[in-house]
Amino acid sequence: MAPSDRQGYWGRPTSTLDWCEDNYIVSFYIAEFWNTVSNLIMILPPIYGAIQTLKDGLEIRYVFAFLGLAAVGIGSWCFHMTLQYEMQLLDELPMIYSCCVFVYCLYECFKQENTVNYFPIVVLLIFSIAVTVVYLQWKEPVFHQVMYGMLVGCLVLRSVFIVTWVYTWLRPLAYTSLSVFMIGFLLWNIDNHLCDTLRNTRERLPPVVGAVTQLHAWWHILTGLGSYLHILFSLQTRTTYLKHRPKVKFLCGVWPVIRVESLKTT
Repeated sequence: MAPSDRQGYWGRPTSTLDWCEDNYIVSFYIAEFWNTVSNLIMILPPIYGAIQTLKDGLEIRYVFAFLGLAAVGIGSWCFHMTLQYEMQLLDELPMIYSCCVFVYCLYECFKQENTVNYFPIVVLLIFSIAVTVVYLQWKEPVFHQVMYGMLVGCLVLRSVFIVTWVYTWLRPLAYTSLSVFMIGFLLWNIDNHLCDTLRNTRERLPPVVGAVTQLHAWWHILTGLGSYLHILFSLQTRTTYLKHRPKVKFLCGVWPVIRVESLKTT
């Protein structure tokens, strides 16, 4: 039986995309196991980041940024677990919405504290609505990918400007975020174009070793980490401009977070 024909708890896939991981191999209840659990990196750390941002009394826009990334992770979890079209939308559309929040945060990082610029909000809202309407009518994944790529391009250009002309000492964080994201994008392309080769390779490997070749899962891990680091870069840029003296610290000596002195009592 072909991988795409194997039946599981959620029935036959209705999504317009079915990735390279064989369906219902690990669990009867999860269509693409590794592509599903790899989303944890886009769910748990951003939720922690949102809570910490609230505790530190920072601007609500960064709470939305962290929660937007978590929403992408939850949507992607549901999509890869079920391979149902509705869950695919729950994955793909939040990618657009959260990236619009990222764009707003980064392009508004040199404004006065707690000010709201409604013009970019309206522009990004119109963009999000237009992409949603078109994508619901024209179910072409390439359209979504191009629109998402445009937003990422805006973030890259703004990031390069900041680390070139404003805060050059932030280059390591900005370029690490970009590099990790681009490695994930490379693996995503390899997974798409060399799927048959990857599947044949997995058949000759022990299951645990074969799991390492699930490149779409690595795309989740690396782009999730890259996006998280981008939020940290944006947040550090913003808090530095506001003279809050942010510091990058590592939870358990491993996971990076931004720490600032609580502002609620100041």
